[in-house]
Amino acid sequence: METSAQQEQQQPVAAKIRNLPWVEKYRPQTLNDLISHQDILSTIQKFISEDRLPHLLLYGPPGTGKTSTILACAKQLYKDKEFGSMVLELNASDDRGIEIVRGPILSFASTRTIFKKGFKLVILDEADAMTQDAQNALRRVIEKFTENTRFCLICNYLSKIIPALQSRCTRFRFGPLTPELMVPRLEHVIEEEKVDLSEDGMKALVTLSSGDMRRALNILQSTNMAFGKVTEETVYTCTGHPLKSDIANILDWMLNQDFTTAYRNIMELKTLKGLALHDILTEIHLFVHRVDFPSSVRVHLLAKMADIEYRLSVGTNEKIQLSSLIAAFQVTRDLIVTEA
Repeated sequence: METSAQQEQQQPVAAKIRNLPWVEKYRPQTLNDLISHQDILSTIQKFISEDRLPHLLLYGPPGTGKTSTILACAKQLYKDKEFGSMVLELNASDDRGIEIVRGPILSFASTRTIFKKGFKLVILDEADAMTQDAQNALRRVIEKFTENTRFCLICNYLSKIIPALQSRCTRFRFGPLTPELMVPRLEHVIEEEKVDLSEDGMKALVTLSSGDMRRALNILQSTNMAFGKVTEETVYTCTGHPLKSDIANILDWMLNQDFTTAYRNIMELKTLKGLALHDILTEIHLFVHRVDFPSSVRVHLLAKMADIEYRLSVGTNEKIQLSSLIAAFQVTRDLIVTEA
C-alpha cells in the first residue's frame, strides 16, 4: 500500500518536471554546473569558502547566468529548510518602490537570526527597474545591516544603478556567452530531450541567440515543438527572422532592379514570410560591412540606414521606410557607377 501511495506522489512531481520549460528544467543548481565566467565563479566560491561574502552587483546582458549564479550560491550557503527564512528574493514583477525598501526589505534585514549562524541574503533581481528614491533609501539599509545581511543586486544596465550603490558593492560583469561554451550545454539538452537537430540548425541557434543562453533554449524548444526537426530553415521560420537567402534576394533586387520592381518583390516577400523591416535592416547592415563598396559610398549608405533604423524605433510607417531604404540603395548604385 505504502509503495503505491509513494508512486502516486512521485508521478505528479515527474509530470511537473517534464512539463517545465527547458530554461527552468536545465537551470544550473550548483556553482559547478555553471558553464561560463569561471574567473567570476572561482572568486565568488573563494568568498563563500572563506565566509567573507561582500555585497554583490552582477550586471550584463540577459541570459548570461547572473540569477543562476546567485541562486546557486544561496543553495550552497543554506540548507533547504532554512532557505525560506534566510533568503529574500525580489524581482521587477514585485512592487519595489520606496515603500518596499522601508517595509519588507528593512524588516527582513534588521531581524537577527537567533539559532543560525551566518548572514541573511537579499537578492534584488532586475535592480535597474528600481526607482531613484528606492535606490537612495537602499543605501542606508545596506550600510546599517551589513553585520547580518548581504545584498546582491542584479541588473542589465549598470548606468541605471546610482553611483552610491555601485560603490557599496563588489561588481562583476557577465558578458555574452561564446559559442564554444553554449554548444556543449545545448548538446546536453538535445541529448536529454532527444531532439532531431542538424548541424546548420545548431549554427542558426547560436547565431540568433547572440550569447543569450535563455534565448537559445527557448528557440530550441519552440522550434522542436512546432516542427519536430531543428534545421536552419525551421529555426529562422519559428523566430520570424529572415533567412540568409531572403536577404541576398532583397539586396539583389535593391541594387539590380528598378525601384518599382524591387519594392513590389520585397513587399511580397515580407507579406509571405511575415518579416519585420527592422530584422531585414539588421541583416542587411551586416552584409553592407562585408560587401566591397567604395568607402565614401559605404559611409553614405550606413548613415541613411541609421536614420531609417531610428525612425522605425519611433514607430513610423514601415512601407514609407522601406521605400526610403530602397531609395538609399538606388542612390548608392548610381554613386558606384559614377565613381567607376
